[in-house]
Amino acid sequence: MCGIVAYIGPKDAAPILLEGLQRLEYRGYDSAGVVVSNKGLKLRKVKGRVADLAKVVPARFKGGLGIGHTRWATHGVPSDENAHPHLSADQRIAVVHNGIIENAGELRAKLEADGVEFLSETDTEVLAHLIAHAVDENDSLEEAVRKTLKSIVGTYGIAVIDAERPGEVVVARNGSPIVVGIGEKEMFAASDVAALVRYTRQVVHLEDGELAVLKADGFHTFASDARETAKEPLTVDWDAGHYDTGGYEHYLLKEISEQPETMTRTMSGRLDERFHVAHLGGLNMDARETRGFRRVKIIGCGSAYYSGQIGAQLIEELARIPADAEPASEFRYRNPVVDPDTLYVAISQSGETYDTLAAVQELKRKGGRVIGIVNAVGSAIAREVDGGIYLHAGPEVSVASTKAFTSTSVAFALLALHLGRVRDLSPADGRRIVEGLRRLPGQIEQILEQGEAIAELAKKYADHPSMMFVGRVRGYPVAREGAQKLKEISYVHAEAYPASELKHGPLALIGPEMPTVAIVPDDELLDKNLTTLGEIRARGGRVLMVGHREPDAKLADDVIVIPKNEIELDPILLTIPLQLLAYHAAVALGRDVDKPRNLAKSVTVE
Repeated sequence: MCGIVAYIGPKDAAPILLEGLQRLEYRGYDSAGVVVSNKGLKLRKVKGRVADLAKVVPARFKGGLGIGHTRWATHGVPSDENAHPHLSADQRIAVVHNGIIENAGELRAKLEADGVEFLSETDTEVLAHLIAHAVDENDSLEEAVRKTLKSIVGTYGIAVIDAERPGEVVVARNGSPIVVGIGEKEMFAASDVAALVRYTRQVVHLEDGELAVLKADGFHTFASDARETAKEPLTVDWDAGHYDTGGYEHYLLKEISEQPETMTRTMSGRLDERFHVAHLGGLNMDARETRGFRRVKIIGCGSAYYSGQIGAQLIEELARIPADAEPASEFRYRNPVVDPDTLYVAISQSGETYDTLAAVQELKRKGGRVIGIVNAVGSAIAREVDGGIYLHAGPEVSVASTKAFTSTSVAFALLALHLGRVRDLSPADGRRIVEGLRRLPGQIEQILEQGEAIAELAKKYADHPSMMFVGRVRGYPVAREGAQKLKEISYVHAEAYPASELKHGPLALIGPEMPTVAIVPDDELLDKNLTTLGEIRARGGRVLMVGHREPDAKLADDVIVIPKNEIELDPILLTIPLQLLAYHAAVALGRDVDKPRNLAKSVTVE
């Protein structure tokens, strides 16, 4: 993986490919390359960023057909040789590929036995050689690609061009997204709409097992058995302006700052002031069906999983339905019991997270009722589930999730309110939650105003090699997300534990060199949380407390005080200062905030 762009039309392809790759660089960025077709294939690829690639693409790199790729390594170290595109030995076929070919070793051995010499360590190069062999035996590139893919085990999103057929591009998808963009006498393809919105907002999403042939004047799609398929274009709501930094130093800071607006969009049209309920028509469930569920199981990966933990707490408190969250990557492999009385909720910002998508497909196969909470309209998970909630948070470019995390948490509050009001949540409690949700955007604005003060605290703590994050019940998933943010963008080691678990082992780590960030909301567990702070301070540990009031000076070295909402909704607000803390720590340490090392935004491989 991770980013694919393709173009065919009357313009020079190279500038379009480079601009598209720049927009996809958040998905993967250890190497990049482009190839254009003009009386043969012209290739440039480098280890490094898209900016490094642009420096080696000459001005006279002409051609109206081309494909490009920005890579996040899975097979082979980052290098010029392992960068995509990959060419066949005869320089006729060029391929870019996201995903993992699981039987690449076996296929490579057969090709080498036939005398093929490989130039890279990648699994992708296998495709180039196989398609080159197949194209000699078939009348069309599309047939060669289709037949080749029958021998592939694994996941792929690919784009293929043939130097001898300069009027077409073939793309295919299985487990890794491919989006076709429809222009005026020109066609595009990419792994994400981010690469397309400058040129077109009319798109078609390929399904798993589907291929498409793009020509300048149109396209057609077909299944792996060569059966033609019909596709209706969708209009993308986002435009190129959504992918600009908007004057902020980093996308991450922009996206943190956008949260009052994105949260408002998530709630827009969904709160009923009269009956104190949430309207979620996209769930495709009536009240009788909703009342029939006896349990809720939430699945997601990374920050989506942590927002699922906040969601499970909200559902249990407001709807009084047993609920829990689990990493999708674990859920799909442990042969789970799928209960018809359980509502399954899949979370993914991109809607393409492979582990989550695979878990959804397994649940559907076993007859589970699955709804999705996703940000990307038309994404694979959105198409696979029975219904769901779109976040409408706008594109999230920075690798670390912020506005999607809080919008997901708000979506869970809406879902919990919806489930609660068709069960036993009183109108008075419904009104209390509705009013609390209405207050959230303004309260986030107040927290954002503390940015400079939090930046100073971040500088104070950034040089510590490791930090502990603790919280109880509602505060524990907040602590987990806070630790995740710090480690992924600042590279400071961070661990999160339930506060009550410190004395069962982790307290051995506490000392002057290991500061603790303590999540201390003003709720029924306040006194117990303050006792935990005392235990840490008694062992020489430094404490940064995030909560609703100033504690005794003996219990904390530093405090971030935030506005108070309803106790069920407070975790959403408690998340914001931890985002700012991680961001400013990363800036203080000189990290690449938007593109942290070794990570990719949309993880479409296992």
